[in-house]
Amino acid sequence: MKHENERIPGSEGLRLAVSLLTVVPVRCGRVDREIARRAMTLAPVAGLLVGGAAAVVVTVAGRLGAGPLLGAAVAVGAMALLTRGLHLDGLADLADGLGSGRPAEDALSIMKRSDIGPFGVITLVFTLLIQVAALAQAPHRAVAVTVAAVTGRLAVTWACRAGVPAARPEGLGALVAGTVRLRDGVAATAAVVVAAAVAGLLAGGARPAVLAPVATAAGLLVAAALLRHAVRRLGGVTGDVLGALVETSTTAAIVVLSVA
Repeated sequence: MKHENERIPGSEGLRLAVSLLTVVPVRCGRVDREIARRAMTLAPVAGLLVGGAAAVVVTVAGRLGAGPLLGAAVAVGAMALLTRGLHLDGLADLADGLGSGRPAEDALSIMKRSDIGPFGVITLVFTLLIQVAALAQAPHRAVAVTVAAVTGRLAVTWACRAGVPAARPEGLGALVAGTVRLRDGVAATAAVVVAAAVAGLLAGGARPAVLAPVATAAGLLVAAALLRHAVRRLGGVTGDVLGALVETSTTAAIVVLSVA
């Protein structure tokens, strides 16, 4: 008989997903690969929290008279704050590591440094500029930022699927790599695609209803290409790789939705 205060595994997985992927202070119980599997499968839910908050920000900014560019900048900034900037930091670290052109061990060592090199700075600047510019242009900004944030975390689900190794024997990558079952990734993707289509339909009709799932697909394709390159160069995934996938997938999705 379970203790009355024991949390069910599904709840633990959601708590871990929110704890790892957002700034929301939640307590996690036991943390092992089974809980990590559930957490990475539920990663899009954490994206919904981040994207939903950014949607509120961009909507309120618009109603207060802020222009599209300012509203988009504030919303993108809100997403960074809600994730402690960890995904952006991962993107910069991966850019420095891959940009060095060095062997895997040396590249991983570069990625662990606390400073950001020129490749990281350039990548961050262009990524944030593209996100802000694309979101400012999107006809349905609240839907665009929400779908993009969820897509970014869905990319993490797929990066943690069975068969993808960890680059290091310790750290976040070692905990979550290879944990997500294929059928769970497919189910999570189907749920996100349907939700994106419905959100697009409610926001603006048939065109955004079609473009929202297309944006999700585009984000996943870009993330898959980056994941493949990172695994080939580094030997597997790390926490920095996962963070970089979030930002690249989010960016690609926003770009597609900017023409909705």
